[in-house]
Amino acid sequence: MSSTLHRQIETLTKQLRLPTFRQSFLELAQQAALQNSNHEQYLHQLLELEQTQRAQRRIQQKTRRAGFPCKKYLQDLSIPDLPPDAQEKLPLLQRLDFITQAQNVILSDNPGTGKTHIAIALGIKACLAGLNVLFTTIPRLITKIQESRSQRTLRQLENRFENYDLVISDWN
Repeated sequence: MSSTLHRQIETLTKQLRLPTFRQSFLELAQQAALQNSNHEQYLHQLLELEQTQRAQRRIQQKTRRAGFPCKKYLQDLSIPDLPPDAQEKLPLLQRLDFITQAQNVILSDNPGTGKTHIAIALGIKACLAGLNVLFTTIPRLITKIQESRSQRTLRQLENRFENYDLVISDWN
């Protein structure tokens, strides 16, 4: 492939915002040539790779925007150490049906019983499922509400909350 054509493809993929395509087209072209793949197979492979990378970036973006204080996962929970109520209800919560059914979930127990871990892990699972999540603390939320009231932007704050599929409010 000529260097002029190479530069033109790079320019076009920048303009079209196809970063994975830009990074992979030469390598995949060489592989396609070695495997005697046709143009359609090569193009399909490039587009599939771009789509996969975009989906992964979208999930990473959702997880980052959610504002989790740390990464906690359901598989890292020690189920036998959880309170009996949590052990019983966790399988149901893991299905995330409470989100689609617009149900509230309140986790309450003594400190150190895994409430925050469960909340963050469910939030991350929701992000992985493509849902929009916000993690905040109760004090931060109260402060935002008070600031919005004083600046007369409470309705804007309410509208922002309507964009979330799941809002997690933690005491910490």
